[in-house]
Amino acid sequence: MSASTKTESRTTMADLLRRLGGVGPERVLMTPTPGTATEADLLRLVKEGKCFYELIEGTLVEKVMGYNEAGLAMWIGRLLGRYLDVNDLGELIGADGTVRLLPGLVRIPDVAFTRHENLPPGGWPEEAIPDLVPDLAIEVLSRSNTDEEMELKTKDYFLAGVTLVWLVDPRTRTVTVFTSPDESREFGVTESLDGGDVLPGLVLPVRQIFERLPAPVTKPVKGKRKPKA
Repeated sequence: MSASTKTESRTTMADLLRRLGGVGPERVLMTPTPGTATEADLLRLVKEGKCFYELIEGTLVEKVMGYNEAGLAMWIGRLLGRYLDVNDLGELIGADGTVRLLPGLVRIPDVAFTRHENLPPGGWPEEAIPDLVPDLAIEVLSRSNTDEEMELKTKDYFLAGVTLVWLVDPRTRTVTVFTSPDESREFGVTESLDGGDVLPGLVLPVRQIFERLPAPVTKPVKGKRKPKA
């Protein structure tokens, strides 16, 4: 059973939101009723162009990304694409690629890489929601993400068989690399990431990941005035 598909009885919306990782209620789709949603409901949203929903515990939960987060995910894909141009090991997908990690559990990584040997024959799956567990799943954190939500999502990835998870935080300019749900290391802008056994030989400076982001705004400390000239 997935970390996100427990069979506890739901008594209140607060209980549901807590089990979903403390997500805001505005992200939970109420039609169909939470607990009753299926992949067919998700596919209907995909056909309507509303594909940024994940299916968790029979509930459709919106995946929210701002402009900067979407741009950062695209940029990370470009950086990894440069490596794959000379190391043809597999395929990348972006932030509109749904994957069925387990029965009843559909997630949308912001960037995902799957090695050729783990792809279906011919490479690209034909299904809108394929049974496909990526080797590397990358999530770009937005302000709406809670720590509990990302912990739950990371556990789901590893339970399904993902080897490597990167949580990219544009506010702190850090990347936390998980090699298991309980083993992680945070990398700052003076360090570089490697791809481990998934992307052997990859060396990706963290500074390069964030180089296109706007410079962080430094707010003045309240109660202090600038010294007079």
